[in-house]
Amino acid sequence: MSHSRKIALKISIIYIILGVIWIIGSDSLSMALAQKNLYLYAFFQRYKGWLYIMLTGIFLYTVIYNRTSKLLASKNELQKKNQQYQSIFTHNPDAVLEMDLEGRISSINPSGEEILGCKADVLIENQAFLRMMAGEYEKVKKYYDRAIQGEASVFETVIHKLDGEKAILRCTFLPSSVNDQITGIFVIARDITIMRREEELMIASEKLSVIGHLAASVAHEIRNPLTSLKGFVQIMGMTKEVNEAHLEIMLTEIDRINIISSEMLILGKKQDVKFAVQDMNQIINQVIMLMKAQANLDNIELFYKEKSVVPALVMADNIQLKQVLINIIKNGIEALEHNGEISITLTTDYDEVIVTVQDNGIGMEPERLNRIGEPFYSTKEKGTGIGLAVCKKIIERHKGKILFQSKKNEGTTVTIRIPLAVSP
Repeated sequence: MSHSRKIALKISIIYIILGVIWIIGSDSLSMALAQKNLYLYAFFQRYKGWLYIMLTGIFLYTVIYNRTSKLLASKNELQKKNQQYQSIFTHNPDAVLEMDLEGRISSINPSGEEILGCKADVLIENQAFLRMMAGEYEKVKKYYDRAIQGEASVFETVIHKLDGEKAILRCTFLPSSVNDQITGIFVIARDITIMRREEELMIASEKLSVIGHLAASVAHEIRNPLTSLKGFVQIMGMTKEVNEAHLEIMLTEIDRINIISSEMLILGKKQDVKFAVQDMNQIINQVIMLMKAQANLDNIELFYKEKSVVPALVMADNIQLKQVLINIIKNGIEALEHNGEISITLTTDYDEVIVTVQDNGIGMEPERLNRIGEPFYSTKEKGTGIGLAVCKKIIERHKGKILFQSKKNEGTTVTIRIPLAVSP
């Protein structure tokens, strides 16, 4: 039964009860008056109906007035809330869309028109928002299905506007419910295209800086095998003979040069960020191949232990992860004196890959440790602080965490945690 029917029934029952009480009470009073005063009895009988109408009228007026006042107050409050919602909807700098359970758009705010580059009537009539998803449609549909099941989601997607431009959106899908029944979803989308470009420029700039720091040590590492190659070639020139043992050593040295130079070329190559399943063990080994050169120059020992019982596979961009590890190891080398040690450990824990980089260097005070990762804050005299800020941003983009622990004169430990691509 509806709420309005309940109210009407309640008033009717009260009215009937009052009528019954009036009839019984007035008849009893009439009988009493008839025994004492016939004139008074006749007067009462003549006007008791009018008296009843007047009394019930006053009663009904009071009841209806009080109820109407409450309804009007509720209506005004509802209108106020609706205006507040409409104001948030209209003036929100992010795109806000309402979608029904079939995925059809019912409304979109002005910012949404600007961000999506399409008028509301076109979006609603042609459902153009879904066509903008292109290759991302299946991913977005997965989050949409979660939302209509009552689970909010935050994710990033790339859309293709009707004018041909691409945009990166950070979307939030929120379930919309009435009386505990989900009737659709709210979509809140923020255009992060410019912010992502700035991040990419910062990451690219820091990558060039890393390559610049590595250049001298890598050149030194390549010069050693080149010296060996030159010596063997000179011996061959003098003896006019080919020594099989010498050839084997020369091929080994050439392979070594090729591996080091290839890693440098891959690291420096400009390419789109592509997330794919990567083996963290391979990434660490490739980074160590590059960093051994700088470590050897400073008489630093690099140790690596793989303790993972399952393949340490992550969904990642391998170039960016290499950039993070190179930066952390480079910072460790710079914090160490001669004959220092850096140990790298790879483990897996439930649904995470854990990489730990530990050194026995000078360490940091708590106040410095708390600011690690802030842009333009550095513990080094000539540092910019961009390096670790970029590392933090890259790991966050991989849905991971980077943690720093340090004690003065005892060393620093950096822990990176990234979700496994395939759960054990």
